[in-house]
Amino acid sequence: MSLIPALTAHHALFLDFDGTLVDIAAKPHSVNIPVGLTPTLQTLQRLLGGALAIVTGRTEADIDGFLNLPHLPLATEHGAQYRFADGTRPALTTSDLADVRHAAQSLVTLHPQLLMETKRASVALHYRQAQHLEQTCYDALTSAMHNRSDLELLHGKCVLEVKTAGIHKGQAIAAFMQRAPFAGRIPVFVGDDVTDESGFEVVRALGGVAVKVGEGPSIAPYRCMTPAAVRGWLSTSRTCLEPAR
Repeated sequence: MSLIPALTAHHALFLDFDGTLVDIAAKPHSVNIPVGLTPTLQTLQRLLGGALAIVTGRTEADIDGFLNLPHLPLATEHGAQYRFADGTRPALTTSDLADVRHAAQSLVTLHPQLLMETKRASVALHYRQAQHLEQTCYDALTSAMHNRSDLELLHGKCVLEVKTAGIHKGQAIAAFMQRAPFAGRIPVFVGDDVTDESGFEVVRALGGVAVKVGEGPSIAPYRCMTPAAVRGWLSTSRTCLEPAR
């Protein structure tokens, strides 16, 4: 794979959050936001004419709490909820997750080192503090899904997440690319996990740039090895995009 390419004023930039902009933390809400990240994103959004969005499995409240950029376009919960540049917040229809929530909560009660994260459109079960329980978590969640075709199980980094089938980051990026200020630009998507592969697929189909962060197989033809390297590239891009004075 090649190194990450230069960002230009003709691009639309889509960024995953955990493992891409910030290092993955032991617990979802204990991530460290590096000094300078928020102003860098704010400046890049301006230099790209507003065509910058976060595409993440996180909730809108999470991202706003971490970045404090309430006007930044977002696709959250893997694309179940949008915040477009005009401020509208459409949400896709999601499935009933009551059985999945009950199964996850029962496991957390038995194994307090597990962590359940309940979202509007999904239920995530984190096992980073108890990786030996991965199979137990998988068995409990798949049993709770009852082979329902309206649900699917995502395998992330030490997390299993059940969500409504057909909702994914690729769909979200495609939706943004049909609207101003993203339409007509070259999409760039940077992500680190298997949940980002659908985004890579859509970006490549649109003639854009897909960038995988870290090790592991990916359809993305470009590679950036760490979140720190991604932040460095963003900072350099900001400097290069700034008009000469």
